Amino acid sequence: MQKKLVVIGNGMAGARVVEEILKRAPGMFEIVMFGAEPYGNYNRILLSNVLNQSQRAEETFLNPLSWYHENEITLHAGVRAVKIDTQKRCVLGYPLPAKVNAYELYEGSFDQGALVSESYDHVIIATGSRPFVPPIEGQSLSGVFLFRTIDDCQRIAEFAQGCRKAVVIGGGLLGLEAARGLLTHNVEVTVIEAVNQLMPVQLDAESGEMLKRTLEAMGIRVIVSGRTQRIHHDHNKITGLALQDGTLLETDMVIISTGIRPITEIAQASGITVNKGIVCNDTMQTNVPEIFALGECVEHRGKIYGLVDPIWDQARVLADVITGANPSARYEGSKTSTKLKVMGVDLVSIGIKDAEKPSDEIVLYRELRRNIYKKIIIRDKKVIGAILLGDTEYADTLAQVFLTEQAVPENPSELLFGAVEGKALINAADLPDHAQICNCNGVCKKDIVNVILNEDCKSVSAVGAKTKAGKGCGSCRGMIAQIIESCLGKVSYDPAEHYYVPGIPLEKSQLVAEIRAKQLKSVSAVFAALTAGREDADSKIGLASLLKTIWPGQYEDERDARFINDRVHANIQRDGTFSVVPRIYGGVTSPDELMRIAQVAIKYKVRMVKLTGGQRIDLLGVQKSDLPSIWRDLGIPSGHAYTKAFRTCKSCVGTDFCRYGLGDSISLSQEIERRYQGIESPHKMKLATAGCPRNCSEAYVKDVGAVAIGEDNWEIYIGGASGGTVRKGDLLYTAKGHEETIKIFGRFMQYYREHAKYLERTYGFVERIGIDILKSILIEDSLGICSQLDDRIQEAVDAYRDPWKEEAALPAYEHQFEGPRLVEVLREANNNG
Repeated sequence: MQKKLVVIGNGMAGARVVEEILKRAPGMFEIVMFGAEPYGNYNRILLSNVLNQSQRAEETFLNPLSWYHENEITLHAGVRAVKIDTQKRCVLGYPLPAKVNAYELYEGSFDQGALVSESYDHVIIATGSRPFVPPIEGQSLSGVFLFRTIDDCQRIAEFAQGCRKAVVIGGGLLGLEAARGLLTHNVEVTVIEAVNQLMPVQLDAESGEMLKRTLEAMGIRVIVSGRTQRIHHDHNKITGLALQDGTLLETDMVIISTGIRPITEIAQASGITVNKGIVCNDTMQTNVPEIFALGECVEHRGKIYGLVDPIWDQARVLADVITGANPSARYEGSKTSTKLKVMGVDLVSIGIKDAEKPSDEIVLYRELRRNIYKKIIIRDKKVIGAILLGDTEYADTLAQVFLTEQAVPENPSELLFGAVEGKALINAADLPDHAQICNCNGVCKKDIVNVILNEDCKSVSAVGAKTKAGKGCGSCRGMIAQIIESCLGKVSYDPAEHYYVPGIPLEKSQLVAEIRAKQLKSVSAVFAALTAGREDADSKIGLASLLKTIWPGQYEDERDARFINDRVHANIQRDGTFSVVPRIYGGVTSPDELMRIAQVAIKYKVRMVKLTGGQRIDLLGVQKSDLPSIWRDLGIPSGHAYTKAFRTCKSCVGTDFCRYGLGDSISLSQEIERRYQGIESPHKMKLATAGCPRNCSEAYVKDVGAVAIGEDNWEIYIGGASGGTVRKGDLLYTAKGHEETIKIFGRFMQYYREHAKYLERTYGFVERIGIDILKSILIEDSLGICSQLDDRIQEAVDAYRDPWKEEAALPAYEHQFEGPRLVEVLREANNNG
């Protein structure tokens, strides 16, 4: 007879233990889950990517709602369980209101809705943790946020639109990730940490100071040993923040990220033993035999874990015990190894961070110029701790040596820099079955071997599709390949990894060759010729962009192959309205243009006029039906802020006014922007020119940037980034004069257009190809294609037409500017990103 299992908590721990149970004994339990948030489960590790807009919220979900249906799981989403009645053996819960802020989600008392009651044979508590909020006067003001859920990210992003300055209280991992996310919303960020260094749990004092210098170089103000006393406000609007030492900081918003605490209320209300967390034994059982617990809410052997690795270990043991697959399984604690990216800086923290005994040996390497810090702590010839900051190339080897307690090599520095003889220090094939290969998703070697041998997984991507291994940061893909090779003798090549679009089985060069040979000039023609007419919706947008690159002036535009933004030449917003960004060449405008922009904003009741980071003006909240009239009244070309294309060329004032100027950056910027405006590409391109190396226009961190160094010489940098990823561009060439600079800009842009993967930013492209190879191709003409690239970018320039001129012959297609129902617009936006 099927038993009934109730899981309280639908986060990473709750969902993972259910997955483990289903693997061992599908059909053994009728499973019911309670989740306070109104979603399926998602990966909280990726919340900073949601905030900085490098990932959509839906991309963080681990299991879609269909997964619950397929596995016959009853999910009470948006229902908080409040008590386990151990006498009647039932779990009681109440639905939460539709809109609940972060404080209410964890602290609010909601018992007014319809009572939800579920009987049980077994219960698993996986309630996780809540943010710890220190006693700060003004913490409940509008504009003060926690950073823990998808909804938190949305609230922070919306509020930041009207802010200039933000303060993050807390210099730990989550606090710094919140700060990173805020930078992409064009606010000045200050981080306050109560102790004397950043990330005190993961870093020692020296590496913490190095990280502090790195963040300050990125423009973040960092205050350590700072304790917040109160948040100031004027009529409930935040104006500043006061520290206990009397320091006053101006700010418009505050994010509190000062650690976490286990959520234990339901256990306390149900007679379950609670200390700092819910007390469990080695089988993850509480003092009530039929009730188990795991995750951040648990205290095991006096220790609470706040990382994902212990959750994976606990889930495996609990599933073994509760299903009877291995009744003798025991959880004996976890050795912690954490790999992260903090503000774009790679960091690995393993075990302890400082020596604890006089006999502990320390291997240390530091490189202050590049902000690289490496440290290993060794005891009895075994690694017991390590810190890698800035360079984590050998982190996986080091982590496995630590986790499997292998003896360190005779020369321990090989763990930091690789074996001198080139021989691998560790091979995944030699690891025990329980060794964890993928830390992001908690996949052990045994799981990988199983799908290789039993499910015909012969490639790294095939293993990932079955187990999720390698689907996180990707650093374990090499070890997965080693395991495949040990099982099968070789690793199969999976061509699907290199398809330009998912619906056509060709990589980019093959696809381009077919399109040229068959003269395919529309998306429908491509499908007709290459897939026997089978259309793939996920491939259309990428194909449309590629065809426009291949056939400038000849591409046959089918609007159903384009995202809504490209169909109406404006950027859709979350409420179904649009934003309009007119072209402002080089960031220089005129009183006449400003007056027209102001008059349009008044006439069409534009809800927000925003200055952008690209030195332009954004009109937000525009109705779709008003777009043609606004374009006509503005009389300014499109700024292409809505599509994957050349966006803008930012500039400083250069020699026109600046006393430091070494080159005329304004006129160069305007020449570049007038020449390349609207040129489509695999992803957006943001350019800049700087009149001197002081870099006021941020040319070093743009997709392409030019920096004046005197005597009309311009250093050209490529592959820079300053959003979710921060990267200084690589020096490609030093050009003489504006003409040569513009020519090299166009040559790189065309090579990127022709050879980058769809949605691959230039920084990824440059890193993948390599700057030395790019110099050889684009400057030394090693392939003899430079003149061809120059000609093809000229074709694209000649084919440019201002899309806002469509207002003169409207509509370009039926219903182009009619307003569909909001729900339909947002559904398409969600589906297409």
